[in-house]
Amino acid sequence: MITKNYIDDLRIDLSLKAKNGINFTLSAGFTWLLISWIWALNFNSYNKSILTFIAGALMLPLALLFAKVLKIKMINKENQLHPLGLWLNISQLFYFPFLIFSLIKFPDNFVMIYVIITGAHFFPYSWFYKTNLYAIFAGIIAVGAMLLGLVSEPEDLYIIPVFISVLLFLLTVLLYFDFKKKLND
Repeated sequence: MITKNYIDDLRIDLSLKAKNGINFTLSAGFTWLLISWIWALNFNSYNKSILTFIAGALMLPLALLFAKVLKIKMINKENQLHPLGLWLNISQLFYFPFLIFSLIKFPDNFVMIYVIITGAHFFPYSWFYKTNLYAIFAGIIAVGAMLLGLVSEPEDLYIIPVFISVLLFLLTVLLYFDFKKKLND
C-alpha cells in the first residue's frame, strides 16, 4: 500500500538528489539576464521576441553544465516520481500557442507573457520538491511581471526579464538553503 509518508519520502529523495532543481533555476537566471540585454537593444519588439526564443534555447545546455559543476543527479531511475518532473516541464510547452499569438499580435507584451508562463510553471515544483519556495516565487513572478508590464513603456520592457532574473538568483539561494536543511534533518 502506498502511504502519504512513502510519497513524502520519494519527494524528499528527489529534492536531495536533484538539489531542488537549482541547476535549472540558476541556468534560467543567466538566460533571463541575457534576455534582459536583448530587450535593452534598439530593435523592435518583434525582433527582440525572436531573439528571446533563440536565447531561451541556452537554458537546457546551461542546466546540464550546472548539474555537472554542482554534482546534481538529474536522472533518478530508482525514484518512481522522477518521470513526473519531465511531465511538469513539458506542460509549459502547451502555453506556447499563447506566447506565439502574442509574438504575432502583441509583440510588446511578448516578454511579459513569457515571464508569466515561466514563473507560473514553477508552481507544481513546490509539491514535487516538497518546498513552498517554488509556489511563492511562482506567484511573485507571475503577478510582478504583469504589474511591470502594465506600467512599463515599450522601451523599458527589459526591466521585466531583469526582474525574473533577480528573483531566480534569489530562489536558487533559498532552494540551496532548503536543500541543506533537508540534508541535515
